Amino acid sequence: MNPVRQLTDLDRHVADATLGIDTLWGGDVMHHSGEGRIVADSWFSGAPLPVAYAHPTAVRLRQLKGIQAKAPDLKAIDEYLNAVDVQGAIRKIAGQAKRLPVQRRAYLKGLADCLEVMWDLAMEILGKGEPVSYERCVRASTGSDPQPSNPSAKLKKVGRLLDRAGYPSSGNAELHAAVDAWRKDRMIPSCSMSALSSAFVAEFDRLVQKNLLPHIPKALHSVPRANIRFSPITGSYYSGSMNYIGRARKEDGSPEYEADFEINSALQISVPEFQQLISHEGVPGHVTTYAFLQNMFERGKVFFEATVLPMNTLGATLFEGLANSAILIAYGVTEIDQLPDRDLQIGALLALLQDDAKNQSSYLIWKKGASQREVAEILRRDYLVSEERAEKLSGVWGHHPLFGRMYLPCYRAGTEKTAELRRKYSPERVLPALYGCRGLVDINTVESVI
Repeated sequence: MNPVRQLTDLDRHVADATLGIDTLWGGDVMHHSGEGRIVADSWFSGAPLPVAYAHPTAVRLRQLKGIQAKAPDLKAIDEYLNAVDVQGAIRKIAGQAKRLPVQRRAYLKGLADCLEVMWDLAMEILGKGEPVSYERCVRASTGSDPQPSNPSAKLKKVGRLLDRAGYPSSGNAELHAAVDAWRKDRMIPSCSMSALSSAFVAEFDRLVQKNLLPHIPKALHSVPRANIRFSPITGSYYSGSMNYIGRARKEDGSPEYEADFEINSALQISVPEFQQLISHEGVPGHVTTYAFLQNMFERGKVFFEATVLPMNTLGATLFEGLANSAILIAYGVTEIDQLPDRDLQIGALLALLQDDAKNQSSYLIWKKGASQREVAEILRRDYLVSEERAEKLSGVWGHHPLFGRMYLPCYRAGTEKTAELRRKYSPERVLPALYGCRGLVDINTVESVI
């Protein structure tokens, strides 16, 4: 492994812009839990943390939760922004990217655009800027205009599969009852989640050796794809959070590719849905993706921006779509009805319906102005999510000024694009592109490297 390279001026602008926006929103990329991740989702280059993170005013602002605090400390925010030119760093990314080769230039332009929207959202909340339109938020993070979800095709498939499994239904109300009964019969006790997680990780890693590794460069075959520690959490708004850390090193200086996977103990989830969650967060989903990128950075195959990956961006949309396709990639198929087990097909469909629900929650709240109660009822009725998920998605998730307007639509948008690409291109062409083996890309640029 090569030693960590010195950061260029552009690298420092990327670091200051990403961690600066993160700090402004009260995030902490070094926090042990996913609840501390707001914008910056990783920091594994081995480089010293930039001034945007390390400055004394940044430390204080993170303690005060930034603009997410119920009553933001305006003095602390002003002191931070006077010490760290966050907006200037964003603009310098866009300016310097103009001189780069087309692929990197396009990625960094998309990143700068997303960070600019997050800056403007912060100024809106502080009363220092104009309201940011919902359309602009969704276009910045997904590359597309906001659209409502249409769950009808998935609902029909779920109904047919449940009928064959002995849970017949006619009409939406009965389908909802059938799903609840099916889920109850397969519910995972919270005390068993860690043990099942380890078992499913091992199963998916075995499948990956057969169905993913033959299509990616041999240099990545020995990279640990799921060096995960499982941690139960309580009271969180998310079902599970993969926190890729990547900062541990072996004696020879090479990475250990470690990650922490938090599992919400309040989660109401069946075994098949849990299998989809493990593939999404672990292998061959997020952990595998980040480990591959870290290895390629160590070998000089990708640039610094691949080590400080932010949420609410075009890149995040691609990663969520890839993670949602992970269970299909593991089994070497492109369609849910090709999965080898009926329960697994139901679980995968319910997981995709939940992501449709995330998009719909965002659309109803920010485009239509619907109330939390109305949104929760719609998510339960039309998207078959559990009561726990309906409450979270219509409440703290959906109404979050950043996640609700930018991140919730990423899941469905990324899933649809990834599925389209995997149907259109052969595995040996599409999989290396999706996993960044041909350079870091986002949802708008990935097809250009296939």
